[in-house]
Amino acid sequence: MRSTIFAVLALVALVSTAPAPLIARAPPNIPTTYDAQTQLGGLTVAAQGTQTGYSRDLFPHWTTVSGTCNTRETVLKRDGTSVVTDSACASTSGQWFSPYDGATWSAASDVDIDHVVPLSNAWKSGAASWTTTRRQTFANDLTNPQLIAVTDNVNQAKGDQGPETWKP
Repeated sequence: MRSTIFAVLALVALVSTAPAPLIARAPPNIPTTYDAQTQLGGLTVAAQGTQTGYSRDLFPHWTTVSGTCNTRETVLKRDGTSVVTDSACASTSGQWFSPYDGATWSAASDVDIDHVVPLSNAWKSGAASWTTTRRQTFANDLTNPQLIAVTDNVNQAKGDQGPETWKP
């Protein structure tokens, strides 16, 4: 939870200060600074758990959201500008601004959907004891600021580092 709140604070700072040639799109429900600080103040800090037993496959992700559109495609449409999709819901054109590095992309293949709190980080922070359904909900969370469209190689460099060790 603490990692999630730190990620949200970092994301708020990025989105609000990054110079963008496009209208900056942001994940939903980013808390105000006051609310984030209040939530952080209420946390109990515990030692991070182990990676033992972790597999990305334990977090079913990119599930169907509507029709033929899965979570990835939904985030691409949400975070992009002038996004056009084909009958299979794949983005065929549009523009995406990456708040991590300030780059703008016109090909969806250049964009990854980042789990701001990586799945392995969630595992070590308590998701190891969650049900598969709860892990699936977390991995496909369109309600909270957990998923964001970013430059693919920046996201790949981040890997499974959490917000406590990786900053854009």
